[in-house]
Amino acid sequence: MGVSEWAANDLVLGIDAGNTKTIALIADTSGTVRGYGRAGPSNIYVQPEQALRHLEDAVAAAKTNAGVGREPLQAVTLSATGADWPEDFTLLESELRRWHWAKRQQVVNDAVGALRAGSLEGLGVAVACGTSAGIAARSADGRVWHSSYWQEPEGAEELARVALRAVYRAELGIDPPTQLTNRVLAHFEMPSVEALLHSFTGRTQTAPAHLGRLARVLLDAAAAGDPTSFRLVQKHGAALGDYALAAAGKVNLSGDYLLTTSGGVMRHPSPILREALMARVQESCPDVRWQASHHEPVFGALLLALELAGCVISPALFGRLEETCPDDSLFLT
Repeated sequence: MGVSEWAANDLVLGIDAGNTKTIALIADTSGTVRGYGRAGPSNIYVQPEQALRHLEDAVAAAKTNAGVGREPLQAVTLSATGADWPEDFTLLESELRRWHWAKRQQVVNDAVGALRAGSLEGLGVAVACGTSAGIAARSADGRVWHSSYWQEPEGAEELARVALRAVYRAELGIDPPTQLTNRVLAHFEMPSVEALLHSFTGRTQTAPAHLGRLARVLLDAAAAGDPTSFRLVQKHGAALGDYALAAAGKVNLSGDYLLTTSGGVMRHPSPILREALMARVQESCPDVRWQASHHEPVFGALLLALELAGCVISPALFGRLEETCPDDSLFLT
């Protein structure tokens, strides 16, 4: 039996298909990560042909990195932004069958992957807040729910738009002055608020790129004590809390359960957003516990693939995955 054939019989594949990047990890059934790959964004709602190509590119890179040939692996789980409605799952499941990367295949929404990554058991509620936001809940009896297009409070890009609106309102004197004004102007290297507004709305202007990066400016200003920024961040956190409670209700979670948070916005050093989220949740469910997820969503996809292959996720296996996962440089956007 050749090396690649033995490896294929002993390996699983986890994929996180995101709005900014696609990550694929290959691990053996003992929990050792054997290969990884990265490609561009793969949301099928945005340039679907390119999204599918990026999925193929990430997996091809992971297989090359792992030294695996074309033989199908034991299992694959695709945790995907854009896996929202039944027709989305049908499309992605069809592509997995066509690619035949593994003998067993499943597709989940990316919030479900983030939930599985959050803890050894993968139960409770997960609030993922990065470029966008998603919430998933899973109870011990196996019921799962994810927010998809029910989700109203979003992630970094919505926070950025909120920050811009606050700067415009302060400039007009509708709201009090805010530290955000100077911080936002410096971020975009603009001489005035009018120039900033023109850059986003002028007929011949090209709007500044990477709008979501402005979310950090808002969170920094809130942490520095700016009243406007603090209010906006608290309001957003409370709104996320409302949806976290709704998710828990969909799977009949109550009492003592775990709520995990993940994503770039949630990893900001300031706890204001997370504290507002938890305050809203604990108003109704005081026994809910919070834990930051220490793992990227693809880690959850890999755990789901291992379970699909019949593995029991023991503390030893979980720890081995943690020890052998690639370093943070793979995931930086």
